[in-house]
Amino acid sequence: MPIFSLSRTAPLPLDEAWRRLTEWPRHADAVPLTRIRLLTPGPTGVGTRFVARTGVGPLALDDVMEVTVWRPPADGEGGRCRLEKCGRVLLGWAEIEVLPGPGGRSRVLWREEARVRFLPHAVDAVLEAPARYVFGRAANRLLRRA
Repeated sequence: MPIFSLSRTAPLPLDEAWRRLTEWPRHADAVPLTRIRLLTPGPTGVGTRFVARTGVGPLALDDVMEVTVWRPPADGEGGRCRLEKCGRVLLGWAEIEVLPGPGGRSRVLWREEARVRFLPHAVDAVLEAPARYVFGRAANRLLRRA
């Protein structure tokens, strides 16, 4: 899938927007039919691994991810997290940035490349719109719920 990006502005301080987006188990509530299983003990940092299992029964896919960059917001500066997808079927990466926005708000940038092993690149265009919708909706839900 081609790289896509989303941008959101939230009426939250940097650290709260960061917390809402990077508490991995919360993603299960934001993405339908998804369960999150942590593979390493907390707190989150470089090397943290988890699995997002999406689907039902034999139609479920595991998205195994590892945190490779972990820089939480500090001293009014934004934060950045990078996840590498290292599963058998889903590959790629995701980056979440939380930056200072106007009026004390937070600006969120979410960039992602998700590839399905064994699928030709011709399928990318078909998968991009649904992926953008799902991840955009997930970002909205994560930012709205405390």
